Amino acid sequence: MALRLPRRAGRRTNLGLLTLLVLAGATGLLAYAVGTPGPARVVVAVHGAAGLGLLLLVPWKTVVVRRAWRLPRSVRAPGTAVFLAVLVVLTVVSGVMHAVGATGPWAGVTALQVHVGAAICTLVVLGTHVWGRRQRFRTTDLQRRALLQTGALGLGAAALWGGLEGVLRLTGAPGARRRATGSAERGSGDPEAMPVTQWFTDELPADPPRGVTVVAGGRSVVVPVADLDRGDRVRAVLDCTGGWYAEQEWSGVRLDRLLAGLDLPDGGSVDVVSATGYTRRLPLADAAHLLLATSAAGTALSAGHGAPVRLVAPGRRGFWWVKWVVRLEVVDAPWWVQSPFPLQ
Repeated sequence: MALRLPRRAGRRTNLGLLTLLVLAGATGLLAYAVGTPGPARVVVAVHGAAGLGLLLLVPWKTVVVRRAWRLPRSVRAPGTAVFLAVLVVLTVVSGVMHAVGATGPWAGVTALQVHVGAAICTLVVLGTHVWGRRQRFRTTDLQRRALLQTGALGLGAAALWGGLEGVLRLTGAPGARRRATGSAERGSGDPEAMPVTQWFTDELPADPPRGVTVVAGGRSVVVPVADLDRGDRVRAVLDCTGGWYAEQEWSGVRLDRLLAGLDLPDGGSVDVVSATGYTRRLPLADAAHLLLATSAAGTALSAGHGAPVRLVAPGRRGFWWVKWVVRLEVVDAPWWVQSPFPLQ
């Protein structure tokens, strides 16, 4: 018996695919920024459901594709459509591989790197593919039938994501042990086992810093590295956007102790600057929870992990944990007056 495909497919199918792709892209970007477990779990769940929800529209999209192949070649633009389809498949497959624990690397490339790279290319090609097409949202899309279809798609996508997570936990697959952000554990309690990674715009400095310059209220004080280990300790999770996390006990000095006695503005921030020029701005209100660490798990930091001193910022993703810190500068400006992600 031949498989019967749905007959009614067209504008709403394409709009549904477009919505899911944009939602997956937006939540994927947001997942890089959110480090606290609760919000991260919600963002990652929506991201995964949006990606898997694309599979639900494949039967309808097949009808659209078959219909398009009857059009003149100049109208249907097969090259762009096929390239976009390949990129979407690669994005979904690599994302599922990372989720189930098949993270790699293979030939130096991880599943997450393939996922992110393919996703970026997908969104670029998607913009080219939809440009000039007149399949837009209409007021009729708010009618009861259309809203019920949208709700069914959302529930189906959530069920797919929930089913995958359930299977991982029932089978005890490596992916079941992912953190809320989707990161896999690497080197907890063993700093030497942590991967050596940094933000793609940053690099290992040629000369390690010998001290940290603290600037506040017109004063400038240089604190030698030897004076930065004051016995303050915090157990925190370094959750890297590269897809891994590690929990360590970090030791050094809290920022509020280092800034004690200085003229600090109300509502101000502190710029944490690396020897490479890499900078992140954090609120002074968080100073009691931030640490300049010189060691992890009782072992001095290695050069790749930020020696001699790095910032520990609990609840924030890895790109906030500035390595090779050379300068702390208190500024009378909100912490959010900066790019969401490092540009330098």
